[in-house]
Amino acid sequence: MTLVTFIIPVRHQDNARDWNRLKANLTQTVASISNQTNGDWRGIIVANEGADLPDLPEKFSAVRVTFPPNNLHELGKGSKEDFLDAFRADKGRRVLSGMLTARDSRFFMIVDDDDFVSARIVQYASENRDANGWTVDHGYIWDDGGRLLFGYDDFSHLCGTSLIIRSDLYELPKQFEDASLEWIKSMLGSHIRIANILAQRGAPLAKLPFRGAVYRVAHGGSHSRAPSLLRQYFLNRKALSKPRRWLSNLIKLRVLGKGHRHEFFGKTRSNPV
Repeated sequence: MTLVTFIIPVRHQDNARDWNRLKANLTQTVASISNQTNGDWRGIIVANEGADLPDLPEKFSAVRVTFPPNNLHELGKGSKEDFLDAFRADKGRRVLSGMLTARDSRFFMIVDDDDFVSARIVQYASENRDANGWTVDHGYIWDDGGRLLFGYDDFSHLCGTSLIIRSDLYELPKQFEDASLEWIKSMLGSHIRIANILAQRGAPLAKLPFRGAVYRVAHGGSHSRAPSLLRQYFLNRKALSKPRRWLSNLIKLRVLGKGHRHEFFGKTRSNPV
């Protein structure tokens, strides 16, 4: 049994604005995961047939799927709810395909294809094998290529790379066809809903006691199109009109140092920092 399996769902290649950028970001995400201090893990990338993936290191494998492109992939092509619904369905199907190939894993962590994770996650899971899992409530926001990190303390409501959950709590179906679309969207396609669902079942998730992930923003391939952290939290009229909050945010800024690089970004020639 593998202790932790990291699942990276990759959008259909027709939904990528810049596949070369996506591929480069994915390479960096893979390097981040590969930097775990405990080796009891595996990584699974779920991508469509024909998608050009980077060379994958040891412990990583690819699961190929044939799902069609998401016609509502870009915000603005329909209502916001239709956009989110289509996104949850597309992501959830890909996640399920990956999980079914690794159902013997003790824990699953879904990782977006442009984010970074702490090198300490697998070791922490090894010390708490009987836990239900954890929400990554504390993380960082990072501008692509920037030299600053912003500590964010409601991270699990912001970023999809924010859940580590014991596999049996998903109650995976025996085969893909047995899963309902609503279950796929709620349990696998949304990082917001599942914590409440599990709590209502009597299996609440704990809070990971350290900053567990980095959310990359302000790059051209971002699905969420999140603005730069400086624009979002400092250089706009709303932020400047609330000086106390502005100062509070300023305190949360950190210069990206050697320790952050070692913990989150891994070792690769394409290391973003």
